[in-house]
Amino acid sequence: MEPVFFLLFVNFIVLVFTFTNGFHDAANAIATVVGTRVLTPRQAVIMGAITNFLGALSGVAVAKTVGAGLVDTGYVTTVTVLCAMLGGIFWNVLTWYFGLPSSSSHALIGGLLGAAFASAHNKWEVIKWSVARTDPKTGRVVMDGLYYKVIIPMVSSPILGFVGGMLVMGLLFAIIRHLRPRLVDRVFGRLQLVSASYMGWAHGYADGQKTMGIMALACYVATKNGSLRNLPPSLGFLSTPEFEIKGWVKCACGLAMALGTYSGGWRIIQTLGRKMVKLRPVHGFAAEATGATILLVTGKLGMPISTTHAITTAIMGVGCARRFSALNWTLVERILWAWILTIPATALLAYGMVRLAQGLGWTG
Repeated sequence: MEPVFFLLFVNFIVLVFTFTNGFHDAANAIATVVGTRVLTPRQAVIMGAITNFLGALSGVAVAKTVGAGLVDTGYVTTVTVLCAMLGGIFWNVLTWYFGLPSSSSHALIGGLLGAAFASAHNKWEVIKWSVARTDPKTGRVVMDGLYYKVIIPMVSSPILGFVGGMLVMGLLFAIIRHLRPRLVDRVFGRLQLVSASYMGWAHGYADGQKTMGIMALACYVATKNGSLRNLPPSLGFLSTPEFEIKGWVKCACGLAMALGTYSGGWRIIQTLGRKMVKLRPVHGFAAEATGATILLVTGKLGMPISTTHAITTAIMGVGCARRFSALNWTLVERILWAWILTIPATALLAYGMVRLAQGLGWTG
């Protein structure tokens, strides 16, 4: 296959992953607003698609971390990117089929780590564990790499989501305890339209950027490897001599995520919105406000945290603010196992695919 057409195919697979991220993680943006019956499922996915698209266009800090801050791009080829995406897509579809809200973000990161490790022929230095750099704007030393940008946030964000959801719900309970339930439902039914839009925007802001970074990485390594020397003018937009997130990459990934969200992930919506804990509008508002704020802050810091972890643990915290027995603990245990297994599973899948490609003499 011609290198240019192969790059186009790889970018298409990245967009397929983005689409699966949209329908897989649609529940993160809209499950609570559907579970509380403030919006119908169809109204919710339309709102989610629009806010996801707008969020995806709102920043690039996370995209730069994923595309250039986790692995040494000197070992990466377009085959590396392809295998990383295929591993993530397989995991997304598998967990979607079983209705488990696992992390598409961690599926992508796990796939990238496994594929890069195989491309580097098992050299651990391909993974940027901890890197110190000077911020050109502030002059301060900033810590980057897998440990600071992925592992620490991966552990801390679920704790913040759970504790934050519990505290916000506790505060709201103190405010509304003397109000009539019907009035509370009416007020927070309207406020939840705002919080659900905020959550949809934050989902696009956090997750849309991750695949932008991968697409930009594919174009960058193809350009660096000399695969795009004789590009026709109509495909000149693919040339990326320096790693950057171009406008067309933002729009393509944002649109793919919006379309995926519109298609909906009804199995996971059922799990998050109705099965895990019974929600009313005030609970949905508290969970969405908590989860979206965590995504906004970490997105500004360039941390590719899991949207799934943020909103799911916020819902757990909101449920436990009433009583710990409000949670379906059997279901919670299934979800936790899916979270723990995501990065190792996708890393192994992508590693095996790259090794198979190398055995066939297909190096990209």
